[in-house]
Amino acid sequence: MRKDVLIIDDEPAIRRLLIGALERNALSHVEAGTAGEALRLATIEPCPLVALLDLGLPDRDGLEILPQLAALGIAVIVLTARDATDEKVAALDLGADDFVTKPFDSEELLARIRSALRRKAGPQADSAKRQFLDGSIDRNTHRVTIRGQQVGLTPREFNLLWALSDRPGRVITHDRLLEEVWGPAHRQDLDYLRVAVRALRRKIEQDPTHPRLIINEPGIGYRITVS
Repeated sequence: MRKDVLIIDDEPAIRRLLIGALERNALSHVEAGTAGEALRLATIEPCPLVALLDLGLPDRDGLEILPQLAALGIAVIVLTARDATDEKVAALDLGADDFVTKPFDSEELLARIRSALRRKAGPQADSAKRQFLDGSIDRNTHRVTIRGQQVGLTPREFNLLWALSDRPGRVITHDRLLEEVWGPAHRQDLDYLRVAVRALRRKIEQDPTHPRLIINEPGIGYRITVS
């Protein structure tokens, strides 16, 4: 039977905490204390849907096995005490869906797990239409609807919202958004992105000063909220 979550952490206390939270929410799991055991469990068919990956494993660095887990179609949430921005960016570039820094809030982590599980449920029926919190976007009609009302966006704003909605709930790095929306020559033009996000928030957020739809991950990128 397919498991919902693969816990990969060498600290028994952390594993017990995670198992308790998962069981209270009726989420099935398997656990591993090493990278080697994690890869063995990940390759048993059918593989788990989501992995909670600690980076400080005793036999290998978690970043080394992250691409292998992602290649198996597992949604990887990095769960680590490391808080350096460059490591978070590296994890996302290697295929991580999300990251949570220890010590963590169990309810927030569970929300991110549930979001990852919903994404793994399958692609949307129409690839030109996407849903997110409070709204939807349709590439065929170039229409954006927020809280039941159509919103007019510039082509750049539309393309930015589309890029964010392409990976709902996932952090997308600044340089990746800049490359997708402005082109490869603008990967370092962070001010372009900040101005565009600010303008987009003014049009789609109920309170742009306290955004709920487009969330900033300081120094890393942005995510669009799905629930």
